[in-house]
Amino acid sequence: MILGATTGAGASYVNARNAILEGIQDQTMLKLRDQIVAYLPTVSLPPSQATLDAFAAALKSSDALVVYRDLHSSSGMTPESVPAELRRAVARGTTIEFQRVDAQGYPWFLVGIPVQTGTGTTPSGLEVYAAVSLSQQQAAIDDLARQAWLYSALVLPFAVVVALLAARQVLRPVRALNTAANQLGRGRLDVRLRVKGSDELAQLVTTFNHTAAELERTVGTLRAMEADARRFVADVSHELRTPLAAMNAVTDVLDEDAEQLPPDTAVAARLVSAETRRLTRLVQDLIEISRFDAGRAELRREELDVAAAVTDSLAARGWEPGGDLVAELPPGITARLDRRRLDIVVANLVGNAMRHGAPPVEVVLRNEHWDVVLTVTDHGPGIPDAVLPRVFDRFAKADTARARSEGSGLGLSIARENARLHGGDIVAANTGAGARFELRLPREAP
Repeated sequence: MILGATTGAGASYVNARNAILEGIQDQTMLKLRDQIVAYLPTVSLPPSQATLDAFAAALKSSDALVVYRDLHSSSGMTPESVPAELRRAVARGTTIEFQRVDAQGYPWFLVGIPVQTGTGTTPSGLEVYAAVSLSQQQAAIDDLARQAWLYSALVLPFAVVVALLAARQVLRPVRALNTAANQLGRGRLDVRLRVKGSDELAQLVTTFNHTAAELERTVGTLRAMEADARRFVADVSHELRTPLAAMNAVTDVLDEDAEQLPPDTAVAARLVSAETRRLTRLVQDLIEISRFDAGRAELRREELDVAAAVTDSLAARGWEPGGDLVAELPPGITARLDRRRLDIVVANLVGNAMRHGAPPVEVVLRNEHWDVVLTVTDHGPGIPDAVLPRVFDRFAKADTARARSEGSGLGLSIARENARLHGGDIVAANTGAGARFELRLPREAP
């Protein structure tokens, strides 16, 4: 609307301006031609100076000029006041020529007519020029321009208000749809919009509502299935604890008496004992994971000397610093952590480096701003690039052929869950000469 009002005002101004200018120029040219035709029979060629002066006087214009070769009328305009291009156009033409010029800041309309004799096709050598001031016309044009701008200025606020109202009516459902889409993306699956009208936007809102409803139904089904699967894993894991406890007691006896058994029976007894221990660790890891999934994992923070806690964790598993294990654990670094969960993280990270890396395994503790940082670095083949992004996924294995490795495939996942429970995290990377895991924990509770 704003553009239309401005365009209309501009078009009206241009049309009025052209009409005013065309009117004055047509009137001037016709009047000059009629005067020339009326006076020409009294002119004898070649004309004298007196003839040229009389001819100019007969044109009834104070700004008339009659030129014949090197002679020109002595009153009115001078040849120098006529633009050179207009003089050239009149001298070599047979039609009326005109030009609008500015002289000393005022607009003028100049007309030049080459005079013909006989049948009107023979040049006489006479050139007649006349000038008409356009000051009044320019004043009228300026007044039109002011009126056009005034009209645009008066219409502009109204047009702006109307445009804003129209845009609001159009954009309001779009904004509502955008807000609903953002809420849906943040997990508000029950968001719906009210359908108004029957236009394309209403159809889009209807489609959005149907999509949201179907998404809510699908996600609800998947969540229910996931919850059932987690409950199943948790229930099975807890149910296995009792028979596994009995099996572990039996395998302990078998381990003690293995030396007295026949060789084949001793091998079988040791195999059963090892697999029972492996199954026990898997069940324990599954129970730990189920606690995280159910949101029942709890922290029991206490003020710890982190170096001493890490040293105790290594010693409890028989990992003594030496050729295969290098430990840099400066004392005096304290933090409020859960001792048991820190032990689980250290055991998983160092155990993973021992099993899948190559010595020496380096365990380095440092204090960094408000965090304590523990890095575990091995000198093995590293983590394959395809596995690195999902190395903390459950049951992730760097080598698919290692289907029956000693670990459960849950160790790194459990370690990261424990780190995040503290408000920290674990990141994995390749050093070019092995793999590095960096544990970062806040010294104080977030």
